[in-house]
Amino acid sequence: MPLFDFHCTACEADFEQLVRGDTVPVCKHCGSTAVERRVSLTSAQGTAKATIAAGRRLAASQGHLSNYSKADRARAK
Repeated sequence: MPLFDFHCTACEADFEQLVRGDTVPVCKHCGSTAVERRVSLTSAQGTAKATIAAGRRLAASQGHLSNYSKADRARAK
């Protein structure tokens, strides 16, 4: 399943979601189906510690832990 970025027109929230082609995405914040698919930003995988740390800070500020390893996610819960 591809990962898409969405923007909710009801509550103005932005979020990522894994969706199948026939699945109607639902806003994680308000439950509305009035969402717009957005173009996802891509970035190269970084190996430098500063690049990894910046990615983790960005992920945490957006409310998800997708940029963390499984061990780091387990510690964060």
